[in-house]
Amino acid sequence: MGKVKVWYDPKGGFLEVIFEQNEGYFKETTSGQLMEKVDMNGNVIGFSILKVSALKEKPLDIDLVSISG
Repeated sequence: MGKVKVWYDPKGGFLEVIFEQNEGYFKETTSGQLMEKVDMNGNVIGFSILKVSALKEKPLDIDLVSISG
């Protein structure tokens, strides 16, 4: 596995984690705070979380699909 890219904007409360630097797009999940980044084959290559500071109150349950390879 290569490097994981983590970007955090404390002012906006936005966290982004990217596992692979491939072309892809963000798609909604069942959580209003979580977006998955998937490649063109549908494999999860990262995720973003909105309003990270709100997680102090309760955990965010994340279920990501494994990257095939």
